[in-house]
Parts: sequence; C-alpha cells; structure tokens
Amino acid sequence: MAARSTVAGNAQGEPASRVFELEGEAHGLADRLPELLMEAMRITSTVAHGIHGRRRAGPGETFWQFRQFQQMDAATLIDWRRSASSDHLYVREREWEAAHTVWLWPDMSPSMQFASHLSKVTKHDRALILMLALSELLVRGGERIALLGLTRPSASRKATTKIAETLAANATLPLLKASLPPPERLSRYSGVVLLSDFLDPPDVIAERLTVLAAGGVTGHMIQVLDPAEETLPYSGRTEFIGLEGQERWTADRAEALRTDYREALLAHRAQLEETARRLGWSFMVHHTDRPASEPILYLIMRMSNAGGDYRLMPSATSPASRPEGAQAS
Repeated sequence: MAARSTVAGNAQGEPASRVFELEGEAHGLADRLPELLMEAMRITSTVAHGIHGRRRAGPGETFWQFRQFQQMDAATLIDWRRSASSDHLYVREREWEAAHTVWLWPDMSPSMQFASHLSKVTKHDRALILMLALSELLVRGGERIALLGLTRPSASRKATTKIAETLAANATLPLLKASLPPPERLSRYSGVVLLSDFLDPPDVIAERLTVLAAGGVTGHMIQVLDPAEETLPYSGRTEFIGLEGQERWTADRAEALRTDYREALLAHRAQLEETARRLGWSFMVHHTDRPASEPILYLIMRMSNAGGDYRLMPSATSPASRPEGAQAS
C-alpha cells in the first residue's frame, strides 16, 4: 500500500494558481453542500423511523411511560387520572435527558475525492453525508454536537446547518485538508466519530487517536472506501495516479497485483482494528456503493446500546463491523 502525503501549508505562500484552485474547491463545496445536506436529511428520516433516542428512565421533561407506584415513590408523583381507571396506582415516568457531547470529523483530504467506475459518489461526499445525517440524529436525540477543531458543542436544532456552513466557509483551511483529525484534548467522557479512508500509516493513526482518547473519550471509526479500493478490479496495463501528490506508477498487469494488494489492505485494516480495540473504540468499514443509511443505522444502534442512552460502545465482533469476506478474529 503506497504511503500518502499530507496536504498542509498556508495559501499565502503558495503560487497564485494554487490559491485559485483552493478558491474553486471552496466554491464547489459550497455549491454541493445544500444537495448533500438534503441527502443527509433524507437518510435521517429513514433511519430515525422507529428509533427512540433514549429509552431510559431518569430526570427530564419528556414523558416516557406509566409504571406502578412503588413504596419509595413520593405521593406527588402519582398520576391520579391514570390511576382512577385501575385498581393500582400509577406514576408518570420521564425519560432520561442528560446531554452527551459528540465530536464529529470528516476526512476532507485530497484522497477522499476518489470515485471509481464502481461507485457514483466520492468518498468525500459520502463522508460528509454520513456526518451531517449523524449530527441531525444526535441533535434530535438531545445531544450536543461539534465539528472537531472548528466549532463548539451545541444542541441547537440548527446545529447541523451551522456545521455545513462552517465547512463551506473554511474549506481552504489546512485543518480540513489534513488526512488526520486534529490532536484536540476533548472533554472527559465525551465521544468522537471519525469518518475517513484511514490510509495513513497505522502507527501514525494510532498515535493521533491515542491523543483523542485521553481522558476517557470514547469513539467510533468509520472507514469509508470506494469498492475498487477493496478489490482492485483493474486488468492489463494500468496507470495509478496519487491524489495527494504527483506520484504516478504504471503496472503492466494490474490483475497480478490483486492478491498482494488484498493482503496488504487486510493487514493495514487489522492494525486499525487493533488500535480501536486497545482504545475501547468501535470500527466498521463502509463502501460507497452501499446505501448511506447502513452505517448510520449501525452506528446509532451501537450508540444507543440497543435501547439505552446514546453512548459510543466498544466494538463487538459482528458482520456489520467487518468488510465482505473478512473473517472474525
């Protein structure tokens, strides 16, 4: 697997052509964001159907369910109207509403612009759609969300739109061109969701994630890959061009590389999974030719802990957390 080069630097010290290129990218992102936001909202509506945000009793303002009166309950909690129609006393149980902070980070580096003939969407656009859909679901569930390194946590119903606007306004920042999340010190017991192709060297990724995980921060890694990056479906003489540098390499018989490439990819992924396991984080693979609702549903169900509150739970060995053909460890 070829090493990636990280894009960084200040636009003021770059050639004028590069400045105009960055400006074009910023306008392009701004033009696409409304469409991406609409797609995210559509996915949100699909995933949110039938999913309850909390499903846990506790302090809050939202009514959850009736339950029978118990000796430790105060008499003021009795719902006399409901109790009048029964031989038992009932109290109104409210839903737990302690907000949790979730930090979001989509990889917007040049390598994420890749899309093969096997997929209609780039990794960049899919990562943005997933992040926006997830942010909307979290806000609806009463959580605080923030864009890692750029915004402060907010539970506003307009938080998702503000995140999209922040991305458009800061598209040329080196922070949003880097292939690794910023090494922020996050608040204790908060959560972080990272969406990337995670193709940097595994030891470099592990070092950065260790910084983010300090202080009990839990997280989830979603590796977004084009299906061609999983299978290398090319044959004959093929030229490979790097998206984060000027690298070019020509293979006379691309199909002859397939076995070695697959082994290298799985070895790379195994190191990512080991890092996630060590940190108590979860990890899954998403291919851009699959519906975007799949990773969102998977992640929301993990974060809700099958009916508990929104918390990012450590990864379990399940088919959903492994790519097609991968074996359970």
